[in-house]
Amino acid sequence: MESGKSLQVVAIGECGLDYDRLQFCPADVQRQYFEKQFELADALRLPMFLHMRAAGKDFCDIIEQNRHRFISGVAHSFTGCAEDRDQLLKFDNLFIGINGCSLKTVENLQVLAGIPLERMMIETDAPYCEIRSTHAGAHYIKSVWSSKKKEKYDPGCTVKNRNEPCFVRQVLEVVAGQRGIEDVGSLAKTLYANTCRVFFPHDLDTMAGVVLGDDCNI
Repeated sequence: MESGKSLQVVAIGECGLDYDRLQFCPADVQRQYFEKQFELADALRLPMFLHMRAAGKDFCDIIEQNRHRFISGVAHSFTGCAEDRDQLLKFDNLFIGINGCSLKTVENLQVLAGIPLERMMIETDAPYCEIRSTHAGAHYIKSVWSSKKKEKYDPGCTVKNRNEPCFVRQVLEVVAGQRGIEDVGSLAKTLYANTCRVFFPHDLDTMAGVVLGDDCNI
């Protein structure tokens, strides 16, 4: 951590504001320490893994005040409205992370449609935030896996009612289906390249099968 060059440490986080859980920490305390976390990002010159829940204005105000103190980052598990999305997109070093919690409602899907692919990442947030059958985006899912209860654990199956890392494929399929993209493999490469650019900048972009222009500065 002293040099910020450790291969095991790729980001500062999870940092941010969550006003849906004020019973755990008051908003003023959250804001105070969110500000302080930029000191660490600035000192180590590492990207930030960010959390924003029901706190769009305060979150973006703090990002604006500290935008010179972090090199890049992602606002993960995004569930905000179109206005929140547009405010985040104003920060050219910030990406938006999509998972099952981002795909629950028709409004969520409409907000998703306005995120440029070059500013998007996908994730699972396992073991939580799975895509459920009641979610608006569920009908786009094509990949399914056999599951068993945890008491009957089988390494060849997923654990019933638990989000698994492999379910990132389902998030990809919902994004592709909602956007009308047939070439899911190409979409996957683009989103993977976004992740590499932020968190693994020393990896060759060609590992993702994507050639990025010299003017892509993150």
